[in-house]
Order: sequence, then C-alpha cells, then structure tokens
Amino acid sequence: MIPHTMKAMVLTGHGDIDRLEYQDVATPRPGPDEVLVQVTATAKNNTDRKAREGLYPTRKGEMTSFQMGGKPTLVFPRIQGADIAGRIVAVGEGVDGGRVGERGLLDFNIYANDRRDINLTPDYYGHGADGGYAEYVVLPSDQFHSIPNPELADAEVASMGMCSYQTAMHMLTSANIRAGERVLVTGASGGVGTALIQLCRIMGAIPYALSQQDKADSLLGLGAEAVLDRSDMDTFVDRAKAATGGKPFDAVMDLVGGEMTDVFIDTMIFDMNARDTYPRLSIAGASGGNISEILWTRIYLYQVQIFGVSHGTREEAEQLMAWIRGGQLKPVLHGAFRLSDLHQAERYFVNRGSNYLGKIVIVPDSQWEEHGKPWSLESA
Repeated sequence: MIPHTMKAMVLTGHGDIDRLEYQDVATPRPGPDEVLVQVTATAKNNTDRKAREGLYPTRKGEMTSFQMGGKPTLVFPRIQGADIAGRIVAVGEGVDGGRVGERGLLDFNIYANDRRDINLTPDYYGHGADGGYAEYVVLPSDQFHSIPNPELADAEVASMGMCSYQTAMHMLTSANIRAGERVLVTGASGGVGTALIQLCRIMGAIPYALSQQDKADSLLGLGAEAVLDRSDMDTFVDRAKAATGGKPFDAVMDLVGGEMTDVFIDTMIFDMNARDTYPRLSIAGASGGNISEILWTRIYLYQVQIFGVSHGTREEAEQLMAWIRGGQLKPVLHGAFRLSDLHQAERYFVNRGSNYLGKIVIVPDSQWEEHGKPWSLESA
C-alpha cells in the first residue's frame, strides 16, 4: 500500500540548514513513462549545499543557482537529493508493469532533449525537480537503471551515483584521456575524485592523487599510482616530477581551483619537449576558491586546453551503469545518516575531518534499520 503522504526534507529557500524542514508532504504519483520509486538511500553531494546557499552564480555578485537554460529551475519548496537508489513500487502509463520491485539507480540529469552525445543545458533531480530526500520520488522510467547486483547494498549503490561518477567521466572524455596518459586528480578523496581514480584505471590511464597523506593507503588501494601531499604546495612541482620520473602530467582533473590552478598548470608545461599531446585542464569544482589568477600568455603560448565540465551525457551514464553492473566500479561509502538528521549530516559534511573518504548517504527513517544502520554515522 502506497501512502497518501510521506516524510521529506523540504528546502524552503536559499540560506543555511534551517531552510531544510522535515515535513509531511503528498506522495507523488507517476505519470506516463514514469516510475514511482521507494527511496532506500540517496548520496549526499556538495552541490546540495552550494545550491541551497546560492553559490552557483554565473555573474559576479549574484546569489542564485545555475540557470543555463535561460530561467531558474530551482524553485521553492524543493526536495533535494540527486543520487537516488531504491525500488520501483508503481509505474505510469507506457511502462512495463514487470518492473515493479526492480532495484535501481538514477541517471540524475534532467535532459533538455533526446540527444545522447551532448548536454548543453544541464539540470538535475533535486534541483530542477524533486529528488531523493524523501520516502518516494517520481522519475523517468528510462533514467532509472536496474542494478540487481546482490553483492551491493542499496547504500553502496547510491554511493556510486551519477552526480559524482558521470561528472568524473565527462571530465576525462572531454579532455580525450587516452590509455597510458598521466592524470593528476585533485580533491582526490571526495566522490568525484575517487570516481576519477577508478575510471582512469578502467580507461588505462595512470591517476596521481592530490590529497592528505593519511588517506594515501585508501587512495592507493583504489588505484592511484601515487598520492601527493596537498599540505605542501610550495614544492609541489618538484614532488610531482619525482612521482612521474621527471615527466609532465598529460592532463589535470581540477576540483580545487583558486590559487592552486596555476600550480597545476606548471605540472603539465615544465618540459614541453617531453609531451606528444597538448596540456589539458578539466575543471569541475572550485573548493579552493572560485577565482583563479592566471596569465593568459601561459595558456595560449603553452596551448593549454581548458574544459569546463558540469554534467555528462546519456551515453556516458549508460556506460557507467554497465560498469557498475559488471563490477568494474567499486563503491566508496563513508557512512549514513537518517533523513530526519539531515541537518547533522550537513554539519558533518562541512566540518568533516581527515578520516573522510568517499560518500555519505541519506536514508529515509522508515528504511533505516535495513539500509542505513550498518553504516551509521549518527554518533559522529
């Protein structure tokens, strides 16, 4: 029996965590080509916080969320949460009823059209439409992909959500990363960073991680060739040379930005005679600062190619789902919080310590015993 109302964490406006209110709301119903999913786990992403705080400006001085389609799509009230795992409990017109009971993972994008190779006006569930911080959610049937793997718990499936993995893959494909290339991954301990390390290995590239040294063993276990200490950036280029045997990085996957971007470029251009491709910089984050000061002469004289990356494509999402089903991608799950404790999860995420690696998932209270408690961070 599907209830008429459900629990949800509702974002009521831009601001601090007090704008997130735990409420009873109407349970949605699926329309044509849609499925109703009972949510068992939703991975938390930094984009939730940034959208809430209005930190996606496209002009200086504005407080807003991105609106590349020409008008704002984050309207209030809104239920956030993009990386949704759960089970189909009802289907709309045009959807095979045999899918009821299917466990799956959402391709989180709200696509502007049916093109499979490009996504020019990215938006996503939890931003332009209600997401997974609720007990139920309505989703497009063709974007809720079956992940039947019995070796994966629902929380682990959510931790491999497309917000991180598809961003990581689009960073690599945009920069045309090839087998054998040396790739620096900044912000390596987060969701996108750990996804980049795994994806580099699948593609045959060699990932080098920038992180804190207490996470080195975990990152090496994921596939990093070496872990460079981010606490000492003054000697970073020399340490990068030592790690690569004196060879420049072929590309940098930058999630940090700020004053570090110029140093990252240094690691690609110190010996242009040793290169056989252009230096490439893929940018999908700015945790170290939203403004970087770079000499444009360094960019055009060294022919540095820069790729701004937001969301990926349908093709990339389908490939990632196949790799999850095939076991090539592994979950990096840090822990879980109840949905009703989302305020605590937000505080933990912002103030997380050096032991943090991977993803936090948010589990509806009604699903907690089975899908959240084994990975509980409630006492953190």
